[in-house]
Amino acid sequence: MASVTFDDVTKVFPDGTRAVSHLDLEIADGEFTVLVGPSGCGKTTALRMVAGLEEMTEGDIRIGERVVNELQPRERDVAMVFQNYALYPHMSVGDNLGFPLKMRGMAKPEIKQRVEEIGNVLGMGDLLHRKPRQLSGGQRQRVAMGRAIIRDPEVFLMDEPLSNLDAGLRVQMRGEIARIQHEVGATTIYVTHDQVEAMTMGERVAVMRLGELQQCDTPHNIYMSPVNLFVARFIGSPAMNLIETQLESENGSMSCHIGQCQLVVPEEAQRVALSEYVGRTIGLGVRPENVQPGDNGRGSGTLAGKVTVIEDLGSELMTHIEIEAKPVVTAETLEIAGALASELEVEAREQRAIVIGRFDYGSGAELDKRIELSVDMAKSHFFDLETSLAIPV
Repeated sequence: MASVTFDDVTKVFPDGTRAVSHLDLEIADGEFTVLVGPSGCGKTTALRMVAGLEEMTEGDIRIGERVVNELQPRERDVAMVFQNYALYPHMSVGDNLGFPLKMRGMAKPEIKQRVEEIGNVLGMGDLLHRKPRQLSGGQRQRVAMGRAIIRDPEVFLMDEPLSNLDAGLRVQMRGEIARIQHEVGATTIYVTHDQVEAMTMGERVAVMRLGELQQCDTPHNIYMSPVNLFVARFIGSPAMNLIETQLESENGSMSCHIGQCQLVVPEEAQRVALSEYVGRTIGLGVRPENVQPGDNGRGSGTLAGKVTVIEDLGSELMTHIEIEAKPVVTAETLEIAGALASELEVEAREQRAIVIGRFDYGSGAELDKRIELSVDMAKSHFFDLETSLAIPV
């Protein structure tokens, strides 16, 4: 296996579309890295440039120590797994797996041995005689992966391989792919638009927007410390609550004023950089799990609002509360809102925002009733609304 390095890589199509812009990213040998972002963010183009299926405009791509800019796809020693499986329907599973080795001129006994080994890794040792039409969608995807693995390439490239599967099978296959990748120790670049898929599978997650890398880190670090409004809103399901607030300071104590309510910023959340924003409007970000009914007992203040929706998930209640506040409306948040962008703009004009909380059963929340909310301000996030960047610790 080998590392993959993007060194100031840019891709501009003939019509002037800038698909990827100055991408700097290094994937370590044996690492599973996920490229994630909305449609059109450049993630698939970046993957195709590694494969040699797209020419880059500027920069270098290295696989191991080799600069591969001028190499043909077959010379790069990479294997690509697509969403449509691309299996030969007239061949058995075993023949599909062994086909790349047959094309290399490997002897039949060696092919047979290698196919059996990969079949066992895939958990399909007893299905090698079947044709693709006799397999489920998940089994076909495993065969497609096996055909890539059997070549023992330096790098695996996966382009939304689970997008054709139903929700339940996708969850199952996420675990299967992670298990197989760990077992073979393959350097893997995985592309998806599904942030849950990205967070559950990747050792590191690279978030892209409009061709630019926004943040690359472990799933935990990206979730807990998003670098800007785009990452904060894009990562997390449900998304982070983002509302505008006036930051004030009195007797050395900072507080966020939201409508008629006031939330005290605890000492552990007061940062040197934050003091520069006193008297200004900033973005306050709060994850749904940090919004709870009632008073948290810390004396930090509460919000109040009307319950508009209660989603019963069995294990918890996803509770939507309308409060007197202005939601954060920027190019980044509107882009993620998509079809709901106009509704978000209406909420901003009407000075009302929807806050989502993860409530336990017995919370006392009732539809169309007013409720007080405590916010764990020690775990809150603050954003500069002019730059969209997180205010650093």
